[in-house]
Amino acid sequence: MEKKLNHPDRKAGRSKGAVKKKAIAAPKPGKTGATGILKKTDTAARSVRTGKTGPTGIIRETGKNGMEDNSGFDIDVKPAANGLNGKSAKAPAGKTVAAKGRAGKAKKAGAKQPLILITNDDGISAPGIRNLVEAVRGLGKIVVVAPDKPQSGMGHAITIGNPLRLQPMHHMFEGIEAFSCSGTPVDCVKLAVDKVLRRKPDLCLSGINHGANHSINVIYSGTMSAAVEAAIESIPSIGFSLLDYSVEADFGPARKYVRIIVQEVLSRSADKHLILNVNFPAVPENLLKGIRVCRQAYAKYEEDFIERNDPNQKKYYWLTGKFVNFDRGRDTDVWALEHNYVSVVPVQFDMTNYVLKSKLEKTWKS
Repeated sequence: MEKKLNHPDRKAGRSKGAVKKKAIAAPKPGKTGATGILKKTDTAARSVRTGKTGPTGIIRETGKNGMEDNSGFDIDVKPAANGLNGKSAKAPAGKTVAAKGRAGKAKKAGAKQPLILITNDDGISAPGIRNLVEAVRGLGKIVVVAPDKPQSGMGHAITIGNPLRLQPMHHMFEGIEAFSCSGTPVDCVKLAVDKVLRRKPDLCLSGINHGANHSINVIYSGTMSAAVEAAIESIPSIGFSLLDYSVEADFGPARKYVRIIVQEVLSRSADKHLILNVNFPAVPENLLKGIRVCRQAYAKYEEDFIERNDPNQKKYYWLTGKFVNFDRGRDTDVWALEHNYVSVVPVQFDMTNYVLKSKLEKTWKS
């Protein structure tokens, strides 16, 4: 169950008849300062979250499906060599997007910086997550909670039959709190929200994945499942993937666009259920044409299980196959990536087929 922390920010009152003096603030149990991390001594009470309707993950507050567009997130869907809304694709050194939303409020006196949770499915030591951290460094307070080993293809799996363990890994990223988790990417998000962070993150970032998460891959992806889990917890989220499986992959061009996209989201009041699936083609920076907002292509893997025998002559099977795109539309993520665009696909955890639902309501009678 999702839980919230009550911030113990009440000041100590004066007793009757006491000499008038300035009230002294009561100690705040468990507070650690800028990082937003809970200490073991934290005794702050957690209030119960409201608004959930059950296993669908839909929020009651809107009376609809919780997925309507309240984000104001308006990346131009037209191909633009200059990236977002005609802006330069280059991230200005040492600068951030003009303040309109969370990022802007954070600059005001006394306002909190955005809290950014980062995770992945390739493991905390993967090059992709290091590049993601560096891409958004300085845009907010960053906390990393990632698997202690590769978890690719885990989808939305959670751990229920074994205990979960968190290990401090603060040496991994200079100046940033980091923890490895013995569970899946979704476990990482759940533990981060419930046990590691003092408050709900303003944004969850997952990746940068080694390999494509376009089209049907989003169903199997641990990277995207972590982002979906965050959105279920009402945390806007983005999953990033590079179409290169090599450990020596060049994340340089992707880092630039990661920062642009994250700045765009932080500069606005994002829908709390926002999920973006972002994929980068594995091409040099000078060949990238910009960003395209797309739909998920209809494609799948034509699979084959190779049968072999182990040394004891017992059969085992090794999954192989090839990716086949059945969708020839020019508005898909596969098309965009094949033409050297960064693809951005908005996704959601509400899997209701509303068109079919309307048809069945008319044809099926109880």
